Amino acid sequence: MAESLEVARFNRLEDFVALAKEGKEVRAEIQLKKQQVSQSVHPGETEEMKGEIEMYLLIGDYTFKVGKDVGRVSKIYVFGSMGESMTAAKENRNIANERLKMDFRRLREAKVTFEERFF
Repeated sequence: MAESLEVARFNRLEDFVALAKEGKEVRAEIQLKKQQVSQSVHPGETEEMKGEIEMYLLIGDYTFKVGKDVGRVSKIYVFGSMGESMTAAKENRNIANERLKMDFRRLREAKVTFEERFF
């Protein structure tokens, strides 16, 4: 009978890195997305201060396969304001990509099989 790892209980990249370091064959797929959110703030003393700020999150959704078991992990790489300048948006994307590179390096060193993707 095959060993069941219950990978559904793993909720961090580090959990799957540890499995790979133990010698398990771990494969990963990553989907990147930009998700809009509204952040509530306390109303200010002036009319310019609104009750909500439109923001976005750059998120990596990982799907890990260990044998027949599947686990999912979502990680926010950066957040920003929808009204930010193009320069600020590029900087945020660069920051998110650098953070992805750090995670990809950890996965590669642990021998996790995956295809790199960037924002």
